[in-house]
Amino acid sequence: MEYKEYYEIMGVKRDATQEEIKRAYRKLARKFHPDVSKEVDAEARFKEVGEAYEVLKDPEKRAAYDQLGADWKAGQDFNPPPDWNAGFEFSGGGFTAADSSAYSDFFASLFGQNLSSMGSGRPRAGFHARGEDHHAKVLIDLEDAYKGATRNVTLRTPEVDSSGHLVNKTRTLNVKIPKGVKQRQRIRLSGQGAPGLGEGEAGDLYLEIEFNPRGIYRIEGRDIYLNLPITPWEAALGATIKAPTPDGAVDLKIPAGTSSGRKLRLKGRGIPSEPPGDLYVILEITVPAADSDSAKDLYRKMAQDLAYNPRSELGV
Repeated sequence: MEYKEYYEIMGVKRDATQEEIKRAYRKLARKFHPDVSKEVDAEARFKEVGEAYEVLKDPEKRAAYDQLGADWKAGQDFNPPPDWNAGFEFSGGGFTAADSSAYSDFFASLFGQNLSSMGSGRPRAGFHARGEDHHAKVLIDLEDAYKGATRNVTLRTPEVDSSGHLVNKTRTLNVKIPKGVKQRQRIRLSGQGAPGLGEGEAGDLYLEIEFNPRGIYRIEGRDIYLNLPITPWEAALGATIKAPTPDGAVDLKIPAGTSSGRKLRLKGRGIPSEPPGDLYVILEITVPAADSDSAKDLYRKMAQDLAYNPRSELGV
């Protein structure tokens, strides 16, 4: 089935106003009317223009046509999606069952599924379709996942205005971030997507959670990782030190003889959930700078007294 490029048939741009479409139709209807036109294909062109105008003059049908036709080009084989009829209802519109033969298979496949049940004089019910779902990302701090929060989310969403133009509107929503939310988890806001066509219900808004990349934590699922610097003497002798967590500082016991890179697990200290995640502390031994005479003397004494060679197992 050939895709019908209605804007091209009417000789107007895709962002044409309703008044521009009406003027174009009047001009073309006079030009190709079979009673007055001398064009060889006048009757066929007259029907083609009438079909295009029937869609583009109605903001609801025009918006639906624009939505479906975004990925199609004139001349391509066209097959509507198998679930196209499921979300739409078309009736009335000035057609009768006898009129249906005046329109192309393309038109009938989109709007004509109920033509056979229509009769002249029925009130126009319009074209109804559920609005599109919208998707956006929202950036939160890790602490929000531990305690929950409310955030203002500003969105720019496309809407169809009264003249059939697609315009971007800015709106701000107060979004509740639930405690225990995960990275890339989606929050569904019912009815906050694109408005429906006709009497169709609005779509939904899906917010995908992303954690702020700035900070001291690394996140994997519900588990949290923290690189924690410690001193050589804390590693060698053992110590109890303060360690930060997204839920507040805790006392952390460092075993004597700890080496750099050792991983300590704080069970249940990850993102709250059922079951909760864990917090893993990666210990990193840091060496104080020899930036004073006394510090240099201390390092010389350690080198002499400890006689420590970390490369002995390498044979050097």
